[in-house]
Amino acid sequence: MNKDQVIGWGLLAVSAVIIAVYTWLVWFPIWTGLDLVLLKLTGTIAVIAVFGILGWIGYTLATTPPPKPIEEIEKEIEEEIKKLEEEAKKESREAPVEKKEKTET
Repeated sequence: MNKDQVIGWGLLAVSAVIIAVYTWLVWFPIWTGLDLVLLKLTGTIAVIAVFGILGWIGYTLATTPPPKPIEEIEKEIEEEIKKLEEEAKKESREAPVEKKEKTET
């Protein structure tokens, strides 16, 4: 069996045991009031997780710089295209000169 499969089966077994123990403790608590403490703890952890993720998303949105407008990107692309065209024209002008020099010698 593959290592990942062993880990997967292990996680499945641990999850099943935790679900069974949690359910048992909520419905048939060992100590009086344990069921209420477990439910409060579960609710608290769930709220912290959900709003922690929401806060993280908010922080990321607040601190990430906005993207460039499309118009600026289009202008930059046009400028690059013009530069490449000019370089290509220069190379095409210089290439025949080099060929003539080589044929003359």
